[in-house]
Amino acid sequence: MKIVGVAACTSGIAHTYIAKQKLEKAAKALGHTVHIETQGTIGTEDELTMAEIKAADVVIIAADIKIGGRDRFIGKKVVEIPTSMVIKAPKGLINKIEEEVAKV
Repeated sequence: MKIVGVAACTSGIAHTYIAKQKLEKAAKALGHTVHIETQGTIGTEDELTMAEIKAADVVIIAADIKIGGRDRFIGKKVVEIPTSMVIKAPKGLINKIEEEVAKV
């Protein structure tokens, strides 16, 4: 499965980057490709390309705030979840998403 996403928290520091790291590590461990953009206090980092978004099976928005650029994901399967849930159980989240994507 190809996963793209955005991580963003209220302060734009710790949880943003922890959520990104947890998602990337879990997705790779489960055999998926992943690219997570961060929207933090220093702006957008690792910005997703339109090609990456187009090729993605799912978009994960791990955010505690409103993110910028949502319109890029129109027509894609989008899963929105707080950063705390991603940090606590990233593999469980990805497994559940995988089951949902398989149903489509």
